[in-house]
Amino acid sequence: MEIVLSIALGIGLSAACGFRVFVPFLVISIASLSGHLELAEGFTWIGTWPALIAFAVATALEIGAYYVPWLDNLLDSIATPVAVIAGVLVAAACITDMSPLLKWVLAVIVGGGAAGAVQGLTVVTRAASTATTGGIGNPVVSSVEAGSSVVMSGLAVLLPLAAAVIFIALMALLAKKLLARKPRPAVA
Repeated sequence: MEIVLSIALGIGLSAACGFRVFVPFLVISIASLSGHLELAEGFTWIGTWPALIAFAVATALEIGAYYVPWLDNLLDSIATPVAVIAGVLVAAACITDMSPLLKWVLAVIVGGGAAGAVQGLTVVTRAASTATTGGIGNPVVSSVEAGSSVVMSGLAVLLPLAAAVIFIALMALLAKKLLARKPRPAVA
């Protein structure tokens, strides 16, 4: 059961990386320092005071930068590959008691995939907001994304199975919605 919980934790935190890259690292740093989370071997540095300070500063800068009108769209292009890498790392940091090969395969596929899927949705949402509101609605989108990252990170640490189920359910709903869309007729 321990392995299942660590994988669920990795999924939830990786999904949160898709909303904001540094929030999940800040949350697991706090959880590790407070004794609520055991990090995998090689990732214990995340649960140190210098790392906590660095993640807190990076989180504040990242969240603040998304409120700058032209910077938010630029950050989305940079954040996509970074979120995938962060998803892989945060999953690897949380998956314990598993062979290194299997752990890294799961981290890359599940962690990177979860972060990439959520990040992709945020890019599409911000682009739609920019197109429909001229960017005026983007601060609302940024607030929802930041809040979602905090909630998903906290939920992943406190109730990892619930976080994983929520992520999987949201992805299933999205897939169903995308598959139900009727293609537009081609214009001749």
